[in-house]
Amino acid sequence: MAIYTRRSTDDEHQPFSIEAQTARLDAYVASQPGWEIAERFTDDATGSTLDRPGLQRALLAAKAGRYDTLLVYRLDRLTRRIRDLAYLMEELEKIDVHFRSATEPFDTSSAAGRMLVQMLGVFAEFEREVLIDRTRNGMERKAARGKWTGGTVPYGYQLDRERDAPAPDLAEAPIVSQIFTSYARDRIGTRTIADKLNQRGIRTRFGKPWSGVTVGNMLSNQVYVGDKVFGDITTPDAHPAIVSRELFAEVQQILAVRGEVGSKRRASNTDYDLTGLITCPDCGQKYIGTSARGRSRIYRYYTCFSRVRYGRHGCNGPRLPADELDDAVLTSLLEVYADSEIISKAIAAERRLRSQRHRHSEEELASVMIEI
Repeated sequence: MAIYTRRSTDDEHQPFSIEAQTARLDAYVASQPGWEIAERFTDDATGSTLDRPGLQRALLAAKAGRYDTLLVYRLDRLTRRIRDLAYLMEELEKIDVHFRSATEPFDTSSAAGRMLVQMLGVFAEFEREVLIDRTRNGMERKAARGKWTGGTVPYGYQLDRERDAPAPDLAEAPIVSQIFTSYARDRIGTRTIADKLNQRGIRTRFGKPWSGVTVGNMLSNQVYVGDKVFGDITTPDAHPAIVSRELFAEVQQILAVRGEVGSKRRASNTDYDLTGLITCPDCGQKYIGTSARGRSRIYRYYTCFSRVRYGRHGCNGPRLPADELDDAVLTSLLEVYADSEIISKAIAAERRLRSQRHRHSEEELASVMIEI
């Protein structure tokens, strides 16, 4: 026969450690005449899935004929889902392997025993659902009070265990502030921001290089304005903010414009300067840069995203000659900026941006000195 033991992270309040199960199963087998343990299998994982290494090895060994009875301490050590239990019982029955529990009176070699197993499986699944509900309700109560509900603390914060809430990390918080400012004020895209961070030797919380996806996820995380979000619960000002609400709102507007479809991402590696800035009059999508090769040259166009992806069935919006359109826009901009008042305002705005960059550089220098 074989014994199977399992401990799950949701069993910390129950005396079902693997060592305790093993000791009680050994004692139970010793009390049964003629029983001998041929195989031992164990898992340290949740019972809500069958994708467990120990359980899979137990099934393979059963199919290989290495034992004729599978023994567990309790039914819920095998699984907590009635559907999975039915599958396991069917698989074991196919290969003529019996299933027994050391603490529950059933034997799958009889019809009555198999019926009792199904009934106990229903109660095991009910117990699991009750445990999940209690855990979630407890986490919702913590979230409503602004407390931390577990998981990885976002980059820029460290967990203040005394308050049970995130607190700004002196070394990482300035980097977070720079990321938001670069995206909103300098109009630098997520991939470019990630490249710049990697060039500077800055790594993520896990020591890995930055990616555009990582930066994008950070830019949409409300934790940086001090809010605690858990499911449908949002607790404002639950912990110190790293980013102002005004800057965060500005970033969300830019993300909404750039993130709907790939054509709307203004910060792209392309020589089509108006990509994402022209709206199709037919379907409302944005225009992107395309090209067509002729006999002697390459023709550049701005084409509706829907037409590029789906052809004329997607949209019949006209293609626009890119060279002529770029020249026309440039000429118009030169005429606008010839106004000295506009140039003066642009210079003043640039000076303000440079002042902000200088402040962020000082913050970064301070964080580097802390690390040193």
